Amino acid sequence: MNKLNSMIAIAALAITFTACKKNTEEPIIVVPPSDGSTITLSGKTAESNYANIAYVDLSTDKSTAVDRKSFNIGLTSDSRFRAVLNASYQTTAVATSKTDINVVTVADPGTTTELNHNISDPLTASLVDSWDGDITKTVFAEVSATDTENKVYLISFEGSKDKDKWFKVKISRNGTGYKLQYARLGETIIKTLDIAKNADYNLVFVSLENNKTVNAEPKKLEWDLSWSYSTYNSGLGSPYWFQDFISINYLAGVSAAQIEETGTLTYSSFAESNISGLTFLTTRDAIGDKWRVTTGTGIRTNRFYILKDSAGNYYKLRFVSMGVGNDGGERGKPVIEYKLVKKG
Repeated sequence: MNKLNSMIAIAALAITFTACKKNTEEPIIVVPPSDGSTITLSGKTAESNYANIAYVDLSTDKSTAVDRKSFNIGLTSDSRFRAVLNASYQTTAVATSKTDINVVTVADPGTTTELNHNISDPLTASLVDSWDGDITKTVFAEVSATDTENKVYLISFEGSKDKDKWFKVKISRNGTGYKLQYARLGETIIKTLDIAKNADYNLVFVSLENNKTVNAEPKKLEWDLSWSYSTYNSGLGSPYWFQDFISINYLAGVSAAQIEETGTLTYSSFAESNISGLTFLTTRDAIGDKWRVTTGTGIRTNRFYILKDSAGNYYKLRFVSMGVGNDGGERGKPVIEYKLVKKG
């Protein structure tokens, strides 16, 4: 066989192998979205009624519980370089005047700001990220490509209210990811973590207390809303922490609309034809605390929500019980009911 014939034979074998391989591949199975269900969220443990953040993916009827204290900050995985505070861990933070983490000490922290704030003072709202989730309104400024512009920040959270237990943190860019330098304010040894972005997730989460990155949230396309203890508006313009906060997965494109029931429009009667004309919010607090009160009846039974997930599915959602008043539920284990209204 001459060289040309040999090359033709090899090419033919390659084509045959490729065709066989393609023919033997398992078919892609497209799973239709759930038609709806009723789910009890696991926010409660033996230690606390609000120990976990409970995530829900409506299209798969899946709920995932994560220890709310498992991380301190989250770093964006998209094209932006932003850091967010753990809103479920009583977290406050402030920028220092320093860019060198080594010179920030208990004796000279670089700021006189008191992180153990007075709830009645609206000015303390600057110590927490915007509670509507606006990623451009975080305590941490966007991480600059010019490292001399990146300030050292002080962070306090539940259980670390003594100043020497605060963390000092500097975040820099490291190629397409991050470099994190940190230590307790009373420590002199600086720890360093190099952190890569992960496009499958909204955020990469970091536990400063445990010196590692952690999985504190499902993949960005695998959850729609979460229930947790959280930072929100006290009503006085200052940050306040309370149970039963509902966040939507706004960073992945989830949106929600609130519906007030009338004589003709109820949760049961709401259909696809009623979607037109609704105003959908794309903020973290689109549902927030609006669905309940902590006195009297608890759940506001005169309202429900329409949630549009990242795949374009529309669900109607209502809260069944939360363990307040006479709803028959258990605090820390809220029950939700939802039904597919329109498939994406």
